[in-house]
Amino acid sequence: MSAYIARRILLMIPTLLGILFVSFVVVQFAPGGPVERVIAQLSGADTGGTSRISGGGDFAQRAPGQLGAGADAINSKYRGAQGLDPDFIKKLEVQFGFDKPAPERFALMVWNFARFDFGKSYFRDVSVIQLIKEKLPVSISLGLWLTLITYLISIPLGIRKAVKDGSRFDTWTSTVLVLGYAIPGFLFAILLIILFAGGSFFNWFPLRGLTSDGWSQFPWYWKIIDYFWHLTLPLIAMGLGAFTTMAFLTKNSFLDEIRKQYVMTARAKGCSENQVLYGHVFRNAMLIVIAGFPSTFIHAFFSGSLLIETIFSLDGLGLLSFESVLNRDYPVVFGTLYIFSLVGLVINLISDLTYMWIDPRIDFEAREV
Repeated sequence: MSAYIARRILLMIPTLLGILFVSFVVVQFAPGGPVERVIAQLSGADTGGTSRISGGGDFAQRAPGQLGAGADAINSKYRGAQGLDPDFIKKLEVQFGFDKPAPERFALMVWNFARFDFGKSYFRDVSVIQLIKEKLPVSISLGLWLTLITYLISIPLGIRKAVKDGSRFDTWTSTVLVLGYAIPGFLFAILLIILFAGGSFFNWFPLRGLTSDGWSQFPWYWKIIDYFWHLTLPLIAMGLGAFTTMAFLTKNSFLDEIRKQYVMTARAKGCSENQVLYGHVFRNAMLIVIAGFPSTFIHAFFSGSLLIETIFSLDGLGLLSFESVLNRDYPVVFGTLYIFSLVGLVINLISDLTYMWIDPRIDFEAREV
């Protein structure tokens, strides 16, 4: 067991390095960049994310003093830089770290990330780790509640489908589940907004944020109601396809156990169907379902969070990542990517260890990583 855990932890290092390297290379060839963002803002052509970030205006306030009177015909590698003082462009490169060659920048980033030093946001006067701490509770709320609701609905539904295997109930519920799985969550989110959030029909649910203005002044019971009032539509949009996998996994697990010899023996002894189902089958069939809880949570945490948080204006990690990509805020982009990747790898390890804890027959020492 210890050798297996050690191997998995050691394998996380090259995996993280590979993810960071590929992302870093892609960024080098991507059009635009933080320097061009600032230049576009100075020229009044910025319609991207920087114009929406309050900290981005600092460059515009400093720029006029940097403009050179005789630099109208400057040749620059940055699009739209004509008319700007070359010294000002160099200062921007130094500030963003682009005065160093790419290999040196990557090596420095890896060294800093190994110490969980993600630096500061380019366009916000705050550290990346502080931004992540501020946004994390929203994403965790979505992930936890979606996981809980998925289990509460999918497990009873999967058991019912196993008991009624081949019946009309099993057929139509399978059809609904497959259709729900096929519909993209962001499209369903837009439909929910149109129907229930003041789009074209009803205005029953809020469209922005996780709580209402003045939430801290509400009575405790009204805080709870307001919190779930804001969560209703995002959770429905994210959970549309989440039930399918868990429901079919539960059904197939129960069907596999029901066909085993010990179930026939229990029935032969005169046990009722409920005794057989919940006294014998349930414990064995639920092993794989319960053991998959960590991976289910991380899937709920990541899946759809980017688009759903953006559509419903939930200030979580998904929206933060989206805005950071738009603004070429590379410290935030790589910082969130590193955190997401590390959490995913750790959760996968915990998921494997959970299988062993629930079913000691699993031998990790004999497994190849």
